[in-house]
Amino acid sequence: MNNLLLCLNGILPLLLSVALGYAAKRGGLIREEDVPRANKWAFAVFMPLMCFYNIYSSELSAALRPRLIVFSVAAIAVVYGLSLAWALRFVPEKSRGVAIQGLFRSNFVILGIPLTAGLTGDGDVAVAAVLGAVVVPCFNVLAVITLEVYRGGKPDLRRLALNILKNPLILGSLAGLLFLALGIRLPAALEKPVRDFGKAASPLMLFLLGAFFRFGGERAGRRIAAAVAVGRLVLIPALVLGCAAALGFRGVELITLLAVFASPTAVASFTMAEQLGGDAPLAANIVVTTSLFSAFTPFGWSLLLKSLGLY
Repeated sequence: MNNLLLCLNGILPLLLSVALGYAAKRGGLIREEDVPRANKWAFAVFMPLMCFYNIYSSELSAALRPRLIVFSVAAIAVVYGLSLAWALRFVPEKSRGVAIQGLFRSNFVILGIPLTAGLTGDGDVAVAAVLGAVVVPCFNVLAVITLEVYRGGKPDLRRLALNILKNPLILGSLAGLLFLALGIRLPAALEKPVRDFGKAASPLMLFLLGAFFRFGGERAGRRIAAAVAVGRLVLIPALVLGCAAALGFRGVELITLLAVFASPTAVASFTMAEQLGGDAPLAANIVVTTSLFSAFTPFGWSLLLKSLGLY
């Protein structure tokens, strides 16, 4: 019962934030067409400040986990390979790029840090913030290359590298690492608003995720979307978390891996599919399907890990 209550206390606030966003949209307080613009300024302002402050306010030796980073990158490569193999066998060619992206690319940007904070405490989120500076570029690079290949294009690697370097989350994380490594401290008058805006990022992005939901929607590709949801939320976490536990990862490291590999498909994958000529209706179905079922699966995985004494 204690394990159940702990996991509920960690997951329930996230679900309530998402539900509030959906209720606000249904009540007319926010229009669906307003969500993309709000997401842009939240991504460009609030999230970088959150990444910066979480790293800036941590202990470098505690936040930087080389073994965790190496394992995460290797796991992303394995998951991508398995996603590619599955899509080549079972998915029509026109939908392969979107299906592959839906399987390997998680919503770590929005759910990773709040999930880690909810299950382990705010003091441990720096580990997730530092890891995010590595896994988010991996997701972005693989997604762009995959969607370009399956629309018959050739990825512009120079432009891709420039976009990664300009990513606000990467810039915020790198700035946090620089300030932390050099021991630079912000004036109190500046540190407080940075902290407050950073803390507002997670509930704001969860609220906007709820406002993004569209129940029902397109019928095309529902079978593929359901298969992606099972792989994204059940099979991939079972594989990655099982290997991680066998290799000795525990505590905040295992919860951070859960946030990376057991969270739903990234909301941005729909926008990217639309911009790069992918199967946009399927991409939307995958985002909504995995997001809906993720109301239950991270709770189930966290409860299992807690029951086994792994965090």
